[in-house]
Amino acid sequence: MMHDSQSFFMKFTTALTALAVFSASFAAEAVFGTENPPNIIFILADDMGYGDVHALNPDSKIPTPNLDRLADAGITFTDAHTPSAVCTPTRYGLVTGRYCWRSRLKRGVQNGYGPPLIETERPTVASFLKTAGYKTGIVGKWHLGLGFAQKEDGKAIDYSKPLTHGPNDLGFDYSYIIPASLDFPPYLYFRNSRATEPSTVTQPAQKFPAFLRRGPRGEDLVMEDCLDDLTRDAVKFIRTESSNKEKPFFLYFPLTAPHKPVLPHPRFAGKTKLGPYGDFIVQVDWTVGEVLRAVDAAGVADNTIVIYSSDNGSFMFRRDDADATDHVDDKSIQAYRASNHTANYLFRGTKADIWEAGHHVPFFVRWPGRVKAGSTCDDTICLTDFFATVSDVVGKRPPEGAAPDSFSFLPQMQGDKPVAERPAVINHSAAGMFAIRSGKWKLVLGNGSGGRERPNGRPFQKPYQLFNLAEDISEKRNVIEEFPEIAARLEKQCRAIIELK
Repeated sequence: MMHDSQSFFMKFTTALTALAVFSASFAAEAVFGTENPPNIIFILADDMGYGDVHALNPDSKIPTPNLDRLADAGITFTDAHTPSAVCTPTRYGLVTGRYCWRSRLKRGVQNGYGPPLIETERPTVASFLKTAGYKTGIVGKWHLGLGFAQKEDGKAIDYSKPLTHGPNDLGFDYSYIIPASLDFPPYLYFRNSRATEPSTVTQPAQKFPAFLRRGPRGEDLVMEDCLDDLTRDAVKFIRTESSNKEKPFFLYFPLTAPHKPVLPHPRFAGKTKLGPYGDFIVQVDWTVGEVLRAVDAAGVADNTIVIYSSDNGSFMFRRDDADATDHVDDKSIQAYRASNHTANYLFRGTKADIWEAGHHVPFFVRWPGRVKAGSTCDDTICLTDFFATVSDVVGKRPPEGAAPDSFSFLPQMQGDKPVAERPAVINHSAAGMFAIRSGKWKLVLGNGSGGRERPNGRPFQKPYQLFNLAEDISEKRNVIEEFPEIAARLEKQCRAIIELK
């Protein structure tokens, strides 16, 4: 049975959510109405760490001029988080405004053959924007499960038949995707639910940095060309839809990099002295530049919101031993000495961990005339908040029950204070470890990383860990014994939020 305090907190959180959504929608209607709504582009990197961006990590030796320009032209959210420390659940949260652990996926990620994760009846940010008059498109990595048609024997996939459940069934008018991460077969492009090359060859397995799993590959998908192919298609979408003055567009552009396989295009080889990973970051930055140039060239920059973030932190480990061998010495090593590069900045851990490195990510927003150039915001936000934010932008309320874990950050984008304080953010590790973030306090409800750093620990196993991130962003000092009452309050809040439906 639920405790009275938990019941009260649940009711309070529900009421607060309703108030925030209503207030945001009312404000948006007053500002925008239905006239001239902005285009919206969300670029989502795959496994880029906070420290991979020079604007966020001045000590970085990797040049990122386009990301730096994006930061200079808009607002930087310095305390932005993904709902999960791995990709599939973060993508679910971004597209639906709902924490993925509320779905059937409680830990880990899906592979390329995983069944559809987003429930058919669940509103997505794309289906919602369609109802607001937007042309919607996705170009890039999906990784949320697809409905593959089977051959007559029911034992194999028939790639010549259209997908039965994919982006086009979830609100996207246009889609050009790969099924999952670029290291997961099947390696095929799908345009509007059909494989662009149904006949396949067998892609052999490869080791890091060119890590790949064995599986079928369409001959038109060349690993080193994949990011270029997707960029070209995204730019074409922007150019085409910018010419339609009667209808705004939404483009979701989830990149395939710098996730493994770390295979930058040959023209980027040697652009840094930090090995293939460093060169791949340069290519990601170039990709962002191509999007910004397309927007500018189309003459729609002043009425286009461009958001850039990452689905989780970097997979590159940090080695503090000055004599340790690293990626610079041997490209097969998945780590950097701190003196060479800190992909996850000052944060503890790596991708998959409940520590800050797993989910504390870059987040930039450019919107000329609406967002002050060169501004920053240190409020805690989450990628699940995208849904409520675009709802606020277009002045239209989400459907009943949609985006339950989404809270608009439009006021912060415009330099204002939100009408209501955002409820605490919940973070989740690859192995299902929970953490709750409220103000400067972070409570980890487990006894380890819940990911890759040792000890891994187990969810809801004590001793728990409490950190004051205002004083200890690297999570070096567990202060739970000094502040047991804060830990108890946060645990109660976390459990109450988890129980919400």
